Amino acid sequence: MFGVTEPLWTGVAVALVTLFDDDGAVDERATAAHAARLAAEGIQAVLVGGSTGESDTLSDQELAGLTAAVRAALPSNVPVLTGASGAWRGAAAARVEAAVGAGADAVLVAPPRRPGDLGGYYAAVAKAAGPAPVLAYHFPGTAGGEVPVTALPELPIAGVKDSTGSAERLLQELAVWDGRVYVGSAALVLLAGALGAAGAILAVANAYPAESLAAFGGDPAAQRALLAPHLRAKESFPAGLKSLVAARYGTSAAARLG
Repeated sequence: MFGVTEPLWTGVAVALVTLFDDDGAVDERATAAHAARLAAEGIQAVLVGGSTGESDTLSDQELAGLTAAVRAALPSNVPVLTGASGAWRGAAAARVEAAVGAGADAVLVAPPRRPGDLGGYYAAVAKAAGPAPVLAYHFPGTAGGEVPVTALPELPIAGVKDSTGSAERLLQELAVWDGRVYVGSAALVLLAGALGAAGAILAVANAYPAESLAAFGGDPAAQRALLAPHLRAKESFPAGLKSLVAARYGTSAAARLG
């Protein structure tokens, strides 16, 4: 395994929603307060500006502001990851450098949609990240292109977030590589914990933190309880997820997408 591994975590992180006001402006204060609330309920890390956070709609300045606000709102032992991908290595490296400069403890980076020199792309990203760990993001079609399982041992990364929901691929990742594997699908949380994966980075943890934590810890009832919100969030994004969070915590359901 290549790359820095600290301050990565074992357990459940939230793929944080970005909260907006009624005019569509980023509400840094509300987003950071939501992150702090989830950390107080036991969530062990926070991803800012991932696909759940409507990253495609965020400017680089907005992403940096969110990263700084969330980092300031959380205890120092709760890592903040920032999504920082790009269509080519230069753009990704610049975003990674900006994210780390804004306070990100680690970065989540999807590969370009078009295949190319994957090793060179992640080498540039790792150089820009400096001491901050890099997680590759495998969710082709939604966030960039593919990260082949066979490539994982050769890439300068500390871990991977796999949001495909494929149990077969999860088993392959754990079999061929000793890096940290995090699932992004709420359907695999219990399985990930049972197999010894490092953890999960979940959209549903925005509204169901306790159930997410319990499922990773091996509670089958909690895993079953995650199915309905998982499907709702998946079938109607981001409105479905944001309505769940609003119902639970009274947050704004405003979105830029959809």
